[in-house]
Amino acid sequence: MKILKFGGTSVGSVESIQTLLHILKGEVKQPARDKPVVVLSAMSGVTNLLINMAEEAAKGNDFAAQLSDLEKRHFDVVKGLLEIRDQNPALTRLKINFNQLEELLQGILTLRELTPKTRDLVVSYGERCSTLMISKIAAQYFPAVFVDASEVIKTDSSFGQAKVNTELSEQLIRGLYSENKDKTLFVTGFIASNDEGQITTLGRGGSDYTAAIFGAALNASEIQIWTDVNGMMTADPRMVKKAFSLTELTYTEAMELSYFGAKVIYPPTMIPAFLKKIPIVIKNTFEPEFEGTIIQHVCKPSNLPIKGISTINNISILNVEGSGMVGKSGFSGRLFSLLAREQINVILITQSSSEHSITFAVSPGDTERARQVIEQEFELELLAKKLEHVEIEKNLAILAVVGENMKETPGVSGKLFHSLGRNGVNVRAIAQGSSEYNISVIVSATDLAKALNAVHDAFFVQLTKTLHAFCLGTGNIGKTLFRQLNAHTAFLQDNNGIQVKIVGISNTRKMVFNEDGVSLDNWEETLDQSNEQADLATFIAKMKALNLPNCVFIDNTASPVPIQFYDEVLKSTISIVTCNKIGNSGSYQQYKTFRDSARQHGVDFFYETNVGAGLPIIRTLKDLMNSGDRVQKIEAILSGTISFLFNNFKGDANFHDTVKLAQDKGYTEPDPRDDLRGTDFMRKMLILARDAGYALETADVSIQSMLPQASLDAASVDDFYQTLKDEDAFFADIKNRAEAENKVLRYIGKLEDGKASITLEMVDENHPFYMLSGSDNIISFTTDRYKERPLVVKGPGAGAEVTAAGVFADLINVGSN
Repeated sequence: MKILKFGGTSVGSVESIQTLLHILKGEVKQPARDKPVVVLSAMSGVTNLLINMAEEAAKGNDFAAQLSDLEKRHFDVVKGLLEIRDQNPALTRLKINFNQLEELLQGILTLRELTPKTRDLVVSYGERCSTLMISKIAAQYFPAVFVDASEVIKTDSSFGQAKVNTELSEQLIRGLYSENKDKTLFVTGFIASNDEGQITTLGRGGSDYTAAIFGAALNASEIQIWTDVNGMMTADPRMVKKAFSLTELTYTEAMELSYFGAKVIYPPTMIPAFLKKIPIVIKNTFEPEFEGTIIQHVCKPSNLPIKGISTINNISILNVEGSGMVGKSGFSGRLFSLLAREQINVILITQSSSEHSITFAVSPGDTERARQVIEQEFELELLAKKLEHVEIEKNLAILAVVGENMKETPGVSGKLFHSLGRNGVNVRAIAQGSSEYNISVIVSATDLAKALNAVHDAFFVQLTKTLHAFCLGTGNIGKTLFRQLNAHTAFLQDNNGIQVKIVGISNTRKMVFNEDGVSLDNWEETLDQSNEQADLATFIAKMKALNLPNCVFIDNTASPVPIQFYDEVLKSTISIVTCNKIGNSGSYQQYKTFRDSARQHGVDFFYETNVGAGLPIIRTLKDLMNSGDRVQKIEAILSGTISFLFNNFKGDANFHDTVKLAQDKGYTEPDPRDDLRGTDFMRKMLILARDAGYALETADVSIQSMLPQASLDAASVDDFYQTLKDEDAFFADIKNRAEAENKVLRYIGKLEDGKASITLEMVDENHPFYMLSGSDNIISFTTDRYKERPLVVKGPGAGAEVTAAGVFADLINVGSN
């Protein structure tokens, strides 16, 4: 036979009760099974309402309106689910209960006193009324009996948290069941009685406890807990949207998860089932076809290192320290015995190996009282300076990873702390039991959601990891990046296990935020309709305030303004991906600061597109350096514009027409001199030199101008083009000399012996740069390992498509870290 327990939401409305009855009809009709026992909670919200009414009555306040609403709520269910001819018996019994409750509350009002015993009696009416009501409704469909659990579950007189007399209770339960084998018992959860017949309650999770007591007494095959969620989940679904239901758990795992805040089931509930090895199944009343979670003695082997992540959302920690604790036997016993006497529950304990300090966690309501009693108890030690005054830290939370596989899986602690550190979550205290079923950490309450999501992503690798990206710049590169991301969403999830959410977008006019991700189908319209005016400081502040896990700041601009915020972003444990080369080509100290901040705070600073757009130049250089190779020489053509010019400046072509063609094709800036004077090329060579280990400044890069001074000094673009015509002989001479020697013109950057230069050279067919076409970039690395034949990287070095692809690749590399 089975025990079926239904929670408050399952009996909270006409619709939910209809679903409950549908579930019960299926169970009762099973011919080969004994009739089930049904344990019911009060209707949702009723227990809190009863407590509130009693407390208001004790203050001398009127409770009549609340009592009337409570009565109407039950009557409405009876009238909605019973035929008119059958309503009167149920309404009469309910009315008797409400009259008794009214008399009880009136007594509290008269005496202005609410004792624990009276409180238990008041709250018992929640379960009495709901169970009576549903048993009468169920009797339309099958034989049903209302059972007041106070008649069969016997306890001591610890009102509010009574201890069960298990042996006597089991005898009474078995006797009751044997007398009603052909009927379905509807039992009040949560309530019991002492030896004098006075009502007691079983404390938090009491209705589940009632179900477990009945299950153990009757050797049930299964105890089903019907609630409003799909079983036990990997994490709190209100904070972790990716949380999923667990198929099975062991008793130990379920108790660990429940102790640390999983509200689906309460640990004492499982003790009777644990002793009898009765499976407990958590089911969803509102999705009955879902299998739910089975909690049992032994589970099938699992590949998951942990089963779930649980939290206690609000705690305080107290730190007791001092030299008087070192080697002092009995100190811990004295401290925790004191707290036990004062009924202060200690949630977590950790002690330094030097015995110099003990840190423990309590609920916020116990914090001040704990401090006071400790300082009273250890007053002499405080006066003698053998103990320091108790330190208190508030607004904290506990995060615990739980699973029996943890003891057999190396690296669990490393993965936990890496995911927290990577997201800038500071751990205030750590505790791990010798069983290795649980590692608990204390973090700031403001960081809890971020920590929970980061840890969930780290351990449940079968799920997609989410990157939260904040993007500056909606020009050609920004637009292209969004299009590429949108087109490859499914590919990223299937092949990389990564989901990219664009949480914030800003250009020079507007900015927009959406924590769930701005849709890349209509982001331009969304940004255009935003009421938030662009302000970079505000954008950065909002990004930090959202405090999301796995954050990336993407700078797709060429502006110097965002650079001012890079260090602040990195120190906020947010990675940066940038195609803006101004940051890395400023002062060497700035360059070094960005790297130091990224390293110190465990985040990434990726800028592959600073040098060769989508070409893997920076990555190749770093791989060479990291593997112990030494760079002897770097030669490069890193300007797609200049590459195009010299690949087309041959034969009958003149320089003026070639530059004009490049501009018409969009290869140059509006003023071609911005490309031709070599400033952009210089920045790229400077970044390469720095990444190769040289502390160079801008002035250290020697640039040979390819233009006559008159062209550089021209007052306008039109004047500039006129000077090119005027200097046609100058350019023709350079071209003719190269052709006469069977060579080609190349504007080459070079790094050798710590010196960087950019010069116009003529190279022959033996040079790796001879065969170059279009606007390709090329770079040659001569190293200790690549000495005879240099390592060459070649390909398109400009254009929105390849630059956006480089940013895309950097973003995915952040995700892989």
